[in-house]
Amino acid sequence: MGCSCYRAPRIHGELKMLGIGVSEATVAKYMISHRKPPSQTWKTFLKNHEADLVSIDFFTVPTATFRILYVFVVLRHERREIVHFNATYHPTAEWTAQQITEAFPFESTPRYLLHDRDSIYGKRFRTRVKSLSIEEVITAPRSPWQNPYVERIIGSIRRECLNHVIIFNERHLRQVLKSYARYYHEARTHLSLDKQSPVPRSIESTEQGNVVAIPHVGGLHHGCRRAA
Repeated sequence: MGCSCYRAPRIHGELKMLGIGVSEATVAKYMISHRKPPSQTWKTFLKNHEADLVSIDFFTVPTATFRILYVFVVLRHERREIVHFNATYHPTAEWTAQQITEAFPFESTPRYLLHDRDSIYGKRFRTRVKSLSIEEVITAPRSPWQNPYVERIIGSIRRECLNHVIIFNERHLRQVLKSYARYYHEARTHLSLDKQSPVPRSIESTEQGNVVAIPHVGGLHHGCRRAA
């Protein structure tokens, strides 16, 4: 009878069955009030479902000729893995839907897909996502903080790569992003991954040789390995 889910009417009923004559109002008066447990926070939702959650977003990149390229990024939360990216001058709902198909071939689809309320995620996009048996999770209006993982990777791409490179065209941007993605997955460590990289690296002992620097992204970044 001490369960916190018991309320005054039920406790009064139990007391009545035990032959204790007390009114329901008296029971309610002397019951210890318990704070209502808070609902699951957004951060908790992201943490609890990170193994099944993928997020997507767009960001823009200006070219040397002052044209604007739109980059579409697909990020798997569990290992902070960039599953897919592509760039175009003219993004459409149909093009975006095709990117989802390319990102998840051969039954590798996630359970949840997190994205904002951009109009590009329209009927065609939703139909494609539904056909892949993926459940959409849509953030609140003007709330980029609800999609923090993909926002963070976009910031990293800008700070660590694109802010230091002049992009000439669509092909050049893909080449640069492909080079950065290789560095990001294989060499760059993450605090959220217990200081590992998305593709786990083995810990090298001092007996394996001296530390050597391996250039990435055209020498913009370097990874360290031991070599005999």
